[in-house]
Amino acid sequence: MLGKSDRHILRAGAPWFAPGLALEYVARHAIDFWITTEDLPHPSNRVTVDRLGRIHLAKTYHNLEPHRRLLAKLKQLMGPLGCHDAAIPAWSILDKRIPLAGVAHQSGTVRFGVDPTTSALDVHCRAHDVDNLYVVDTSFFPSSSAVNPALTAMANALRVGDHLLGRLDAHVTTADQPVSVDGSRR
Repeated sequence: MLGKSDRHILRAGAPWFAPGLALEYVARHAIDFWITTEDLPHPSNRVTVDRLGRIHLAKTYHNLEPHRRLLAKLKQLMGPLGCHDAAIPAWSILDKRIPLAGVAHQSGTVRFGVDPTTSALDVHCRAHDVDNLYVVDTSFFPSSSAVNPALTAMANALRVGDHLLGRLDAHVTTADQPVSVDGSRR
């Protein structure tokens, strides 16, 4: 649930001739859902740059069947949820893909793993070929699982930070144990 739609939001997906009063009526009686399914990574989906510096995008949606099944499940639940069993007008289901310009939570652009021939990063998110390069954003995720990956990205950054502290044999100091400029404890 993401708040409440109004007639202005419904106008975007309604037929051009739908009267404002009808849209207002539908909005007052509607239950709003945001249903998201994952668009799984695929090797043919990629961004490339040509020799003239122009950016090219190759994108094909590969996970459409699970999305259709999820929408069908929601429609099956409408009766048990106490909603009318009448047919749902097709225009009232805004089954739209977010356009590329509106995409967020990009992930899956820097594969990680144990084999440098099939991955760019090791399991600690360190580049196989550059000793002091770590990638701790969401690009190492295989996908974002159709949810906001921010907390998982933060948890991973803390995990990688702990790894770096161990690798550097560094020690964390707390606010109640300040360290002076010369490194001695006060």
